[in-house]
Amino acid sequence: MGIFEEIHNRKNTRSVKWDMLEPVFQTDDVLPMWVADMDFKAPQAVNDALRERAEHGIYGYTIIDENIKGSITSWIEKRHQWTVKQDWLSFSPGVVASLHMAIQAFTQPNDKVLIQTPVYTPFYKVIEGHDRQIVKNKLQKEDNYYKIDFADMDEKLKDAKAFLLCSPHNPVGRVWTKEELQKMAELCLKHDVLILSDEIHADLIYPDQKHTAIASLSEDIASQTITFMSPSKTFNLAGLQASYIITSDQEKRSALDEKLGEQGHHMLNTMGSTALYAAYQHGEEWLEELKNVLKENRDYATKMLEGKTDGVLQVTHSEGTYLLWIDCSKLNMDKTELKTFMIENAKVGLNAGAEYGLEGEAFMRMNLACPKKTVEEGVDRIIQAVNSL
Repeated sequence: MGIFEEIHNRKNTRSVKWDMLEPVFQTDDVLPMWVADMDFKAPQAVNDALRERAEHGIYGYTIIDENIKGSITSWIEKRHQWTVKQDWLSFSPGVVASLHMAIQAFTQPNDKVLIQTPVYTPFYKVIEGHDRQIVKNKLQKEDNYYKIDFADMDEKLKDAKAFLLCSPHNPVGRVWTKEELQKMAELCLKHDVLILSDEIHADLIYPDQKHTAIASLSEDIASQTITFMSPSKTFNLAGLQASYIITSDQEKRSALDEKLGEQGHHMLNTMGSTALYAAYQHGEEWLEELKNVLKENRDYATKMLEGKTDGVLQVTHSEGTYLLWIDCSKLNMDKTELKTFMIENAKVGLNAGAEYGLEGEAFMRMNLACPKKTVEEGVDRIIQAVNSL
């Protein structure tokens, strides 16, 4: 049995995904395919490194040395053809925490911050939680594919202070093209809007796609951009809390580091830094195999959900992430009815599309980062529920 076929029992491991079913869905009788972590073990090299570190038995304050920084810059150079200097790096427990810090460091209360909706749920709280105003550049859905309304974006950026970019985009699965990124960046330069680019899914793209870091497009764009990345989604390390920030502009980097310092974010935890280094040094072969598994899961789920429901369900074409964005509008249910239907009729625990904004109310988000048997079970449950209506 391959490493991506084995079914692991994650119950009673303090797993959010598996042990929070009752609080989230009001029942534990659902198959969890929601929160964005994987049901796969991390690469063996990561587990070996953690085991070796644990055997040492001392977990004192841990530095982020040149080897760790070098593993990051080498990974980015090789995987994304972007040359990043080690002194551009800052560190924090997670991308969302970093976004909170950046909003506080570079905007003021009542400043407007642009997002492209529907979008990753924490983006809303990152802005509104600090008394900033959300400005929406709504993505345009055409033939199960999302595009950017650049004319609207140009107009909205006139009054904005920052732009939160989700690249690749969660939940709609777009991997923005180099041309799209160039257009977005040029508009931000035109209006002097800071780009805060969440690129946590950068490595999780399908074989026919290419991720481009927006800051890699030019020095001018880089100086207007702060990039947020992590191995946590790539290698299923979210619980180890290790992420980094790339800022080429020294003044911005100093301002961000000062804000991080105010919150006590000076270092990574011992196990997080150990896992990060091992993953970037030895995880590439594992990642390539994972991407093939995810593609197979995506293609299977898309074919079955659309074909076996006679097109009642429509699956947005996904170019990246391990998340599937399912259009359920033909079920003619409101957001509450749709959520209840998936829980009580299909008995599958998905993320309700309404969590990602008004534009997502007729959608559900499915996590495909699990063994094929789990995908088959979840898809079959949904198909049977839809066809029983």
